[in-house]
Amino acid sequence: MMSTVSHRTDRLSELSLASLPASVIKPAYEPGRTRIGIVHIGVGAFHRAHQAVYIDDLLADRPDWAICGVSLHSAEVSQALMPQDGLYSLLLLGQQTRLRVIGSIRELLCAREEQAAVLSRLADSAVRLVTLTITEKGYCLAGDDLDVTHPDIAHDLASPETPRSAIGYIVAGLRTRRRQSVIPYTVLSCDNLADNGHRLRRAVLQYAHHIDPRLADWIDAKVAFPCSMVDSITPATDDALRERVVGELGYVDAWPIQREMYTQWVIEDRFCNDRPPFERVGVTISHDIAGYDRAKLRFLNGAHSTLAYLGSLMNIQTVAEAMEEPLLAGFVERLMHAAIAPAITLPGNFDTDAYIAAILERFRNPSIRHRLLQIAWDGSQKLPVRLLSTIADAQAKGQSIDLLCLPIAGWMQFVRRQAHNGIALVDPLNDTLSHVGRACTGDARADVDAFLKLESVFASLAQNAAFVHALQGAYAALGDGTPASVTRALTTALNA
Repeated sequence: MMSTVSHRTDRLSELSLASLPASVIKPAYEPGRTRIGIVHIGVGAFHRAHQAVYIDDLLADRPDWAICGVSLHSAEVSQALMPQDGLYSLLLLGQQTRLRVIGSIRELLCAREEQAAVLSRLADSAVRLVTLTITEKGYCLAGDDLDVTHPDIAHDLASPETPRSAIGYIVAGLRTRRRQSVIPYTVLSCDNLADNGHRLRRAVLQYAHHIDPRLADWIDAKVAFPCSMVDSITPATDDALRERVVGELGYVDAWPIQREMYTQWVIEDRFCNDRPPFERVGVTISHDIAGYDRAKLRFLNGAHSTLAYLGSLMNIQTVAEAMEEPLLAGFVERLMHAAIAPAITLPGNFDTDAYIAAILERFRNPSIRHRLLQIAWDGSQKLPVRLLSTIADAQAKGQSIDLLCLPIAGWMQFVRRQAHNGIALVDPLNDTLSHVGRACTGDARADVDAFLKLESVFASLAQNAAFVHALQGAYAALGDGTPASVTRALTTALNA
């Protein structure tokens, strides 16, 4: 939430840019001379740490792509940043931190209070791109379809000229542009939502069809909804960050943000209007967004879950601390290179070695305190897409699954330990898993068989004899799940 630092009153602003310390990275352009070409809905920390930074990198050459940020309900971001001329600071976290001032957001509007201004901006022909980070619930979906019973959608369908939802605003802007014969904007979801562009397009078309079938046909024919993939860790803003920024800037920033050094943005090459020269600033333009999503899930998230369960059994607290354990770090690196990479289909020209190296560097970042127990949450939902899917692919290619089974066995041992210690799991299957875990005796065959009865987790793999055999072996290798047992299992795996 917005806050101020009590002992300083001078604020970051365009006037203060020239007097910032030399160590602070400043915009390479005059923010006041930029022009708005993007409307972004959902001006949270992730957008300001991610997409807005990419745009900041290109405004020196293309000043017509500045951002109008729209918050649907809260005016907090606008109240914090407009007195600063939209400027804010970004602390980049790594072995050495860097402080940077971002100037790409030139206007901030709260839709609840400034609806006419938002609708006017969406109708402006200078706006060629509308982007969103509104989290999954902001799309008002019921499965893959628009939830017409959602209160905001129901309101918008009854009063489309005065929308409340992101879907309602997108369609209202497109409706006006169609009436005025203005080229439509591209609509780009930047949320961590599988198949985000296609799901957004479906919701928009369903909504538009309810209010005007001819408008829906026009959107269907004229408007592009690219898929995208985003990645970067953005810890929450706290008072410690605000105090640090004041010390380094010499000025108050009401809402600074922080982010790891690494960032990735992949966008499908599908636009219906002009677009920023994204390639110049490190964005990957591709037709295979699913391939990049798959790489993130299997490599990054699969390795994260591996560290979470095996590291927790070793009584390690964070990802960075886990990477200080040579056996565990070595196992994760070998898992990615020797087991995950050969099993999955990757996009063309994908640099696997560089991607794995970047993941390992991110894991070692001492400035990011990512708790293993938090990553371990919801294992029954995460493991099927993060690791079990890779096991299925590896088996289809006739490859060994021994390395991949060790983190699955680690999850089982983790469940067993938590249950025996009376600790509830953060998992939708907590009751069932705790019951299974309490019944475990350490007998690999019986314990694994009990877990394999969880059809929602293992599906058809539970009937796969080769998988069952490999998983029983991995479970037995972890013994009683103590740090010493895990150490022995990792040593054996790395020496195999």
